[in-house]
Amino acid sequence: MNWLLLLRMLGLLGTLVGASMVFCLPWAFPVFGQVKTFESNGFYGMLASIGCSLSIGGTLFFIGRREKNSSAILRKEALAIVGLGWLLAGILGSLPFLFSGAQRAPGVPMSVTDAIFESISGFTTTGASILTELEDPAVMPRCVLFWRSFTHWLGGMGIIVLFVAILGQLGAGGKALMRREVPGPINESVRPRVRETAVVMWVIYMVISGVLTVVLRLEGMSTFDALCHSFGTMATGGFSTYNSSVGHFQSPVIEGTLILFMLAAGTNFSLYYQVLRSRDPLRPQSLLGRLRPLIHDPEFRVYLGILFVATLLLTGSVLINHQYASPLTAFRHASFQAVAVMTTTGFGTVDFTEWSEFSKGLLILLMFVGGCAGSTGGGIKVIRCLLFVKVLRLEIEQAFRPNVVRPLRIAGNTIDNSHRHEVMVYFSLILLIFVSSWMLLVAIEPDTQWELAGQNTSEKLIDCASAVAATLNNIGPGVGVLGPHSNYSGFSPQSELLLTLLMLLGRLELFAILVLFFPSFWRSQ
Repeated sequence: MNWLLLLRMLGLLGTLVGASMVFCLPWAFPVFGQVKTFESNGFYGMLASIGCSLSIGGTLFFIGRREKNSSAILRKEALAIVGLGWLLAGILGSLPFLFSGAQRAPGVPMSVTDAIFESISGFTTTGASILTELEDPAVMPRCVLFWRSFTHWLGGMGIIVLFVAILGQLGAGGKALMRREVPGPINESVRPRVRETAVVMWVIYMVISGVLTVVLRLEGMSTFDALCHSFGTMATGGFSTYNSSVGHFQSPVIEGTLILFMLAAGTNFSLYYQVLRSRDPLRPQSLLGRLRPLIHDPEFRVYLGILFVATLLLTGSVLINHQYASPLTAFRHASFQAVAVMTTTGFGTVDFTEWSEFSKGLLILLMFVGGCAGSTGGGIKVIRCLLFVKVLRLEIEQAFRPNVVRPLRIAGNTIDNSHRHEVMVYFSLILLIFVSSWMLLVAIEPDTQWELAGQNTSEKLIDCASAVAATLNNIGPGVGVLGPHSNYSGFSPQSELLLTLLMLLGRLELFAILVLFFPSFWRSQ
């Protein structure tokens, strides 16, 4: 392990996180009608957080300054930088909550565990929260609430991808870092140089986020709310500025807009580049011709197909169980929740914990599917699910035709055995981590949360499974005591730490975190 290089990269990353906090300072002033008076606690808390983050980042960089060969970032260093970098970002991101005096509930200050949980939930775009009162500036300063949503946006496309785009002098090391953070089993560069790829991805991300912000502003949101909900949508995070999430606005127009942009955020961003690149001023194409990369992408088609079927099933289920009298209202809420859950955004318009058991079970299944590879969505990813089904089909066929050898193909392209192996290993690890974390959470979590909520402790098993699924797949809300109008405030500190670890495992797709627990990983040879 190249320790000097590791410290140097972590120092630069810590400095980047500290510098990004500057964008939150203006929201402590009476601007845009969000606060009536200057928020001194929030402002000076943010300043202290910036100073502390820059000091920590500067110190780490100073220690590792002698190692300037960034191209020496190999597989081991890349895994360490990504894994420890996200941990460092989560810790530094928790400082504004602690220094500003933010409260998890009126009169109840946030603990260190609470702040780290909220920060890492933001960076990993999980959207799980322990905060019970978001709308009172005395409890949660506006500038800190803005930082909470801004962590979504930074983590959505990836702080390491942003790091590579800004730094730009990493050579082959940048490609190693990108490979460890960009989600999906098949990561293809949209440009020959890795820095160009990072810049293109971030520019597309910023442009779509900007368009959404303007649209939400025109639809009646304040600038503050439009920015925060744009961050949560494009990062598929789901942090809202209101306790009732998107349901606060009671606007079908806003909900329809968010559905479209959540779908966009759950799509592989490299497809957008291919669509833009297909434009030729000298050879005008029809709209269908320009959208050919999207239409012919098998993962995108399966992605839309799953959402279409899930929406129809949810609509039928809530109508049969008389949750809504109007088919249009049923379709409105069913489509929003299907998209919000499968893209792992986690916004809510209604309390879907009151829906039928079939509806809740279907939503839990959608949590595991997630968005497309190369998107900001979490979950297993559609492409892995597609490959998994194809592998199973080949294995079943080989049971009665052992002499027939068929290659694994996607869109006419042969998938090599390494990807096949990776998919099977990933599904196995997800299952193992889910089951073991579920049982561990049931063991360490006291029954008092369910007793205080007036619920039967027999529901604890399902609620704990929902908590593990929601954090491991970076969803946020679950079912039972973790519905869209509830939160994780009832969980014990040790449970919060376990769920925080699951968020990191889900966002970094397991390996960049798991290797940190192997002593042999840290040895020189």
